[in-house]
Amino acid sequence: MAATERTLVLLKPDAVARGLTGRLVQRFEDAGLKIVGLKMKHMDADFTRKHYFDLEERFGKGVYDATATYMQQGPVIALLLEGVDAVANVRRMIGTTFPAQAAPGTIRGDFAHMSKTYAEGTGKAIANLVHASGSVDEAKYEAQLWFADEEQFDYQTLAERYVF
Repeated sequence: MAATERTLVLLKPDAVARGLTGRLVQRFEDAGLKIVGLKMKHMDADFTRKHYFDLEERFGKGVYDATATYMQQGPVIALLLEGVDAVANVRRMIGTTFPAQAAPGTIRGDFAHMSKTYAEGTGKAIANLVHASGSVDEAKYEAQLWFADEEQFDYQTLAERYVF
């Protein structure tokens, strides 16, 4: 049975700098996902380490350092989204990590272009516009990291009332 879940989405510094935030948020709302938390934030070194706590262990110091530099170059917009199977549906909507491999119709496939080869050759993080929680457990951790309880809202949308 499908479950209502919450998931974190970050509109990364490249999405903010390119002025894509409204178009990206609209995609999530158009898909029936509800915004239950929203904020803009600069990620300092401590907060970046908390968010990407296992990245260095999984992929190495170079990947962590490039990602941290990328995420700290400008503000990010954090969205806490709620919906049926929100984690899996958001991951499907954003496309694969590497934009050059992302399918057309996904956020990364439509708006990003950097290849893994280019990123590795330049030592840069992959500018892929968005982060989305990778699992339900990760989403719960990230939701609590980014949003205090009083910053998470409960309300009913018209879509919930009439469609779901």
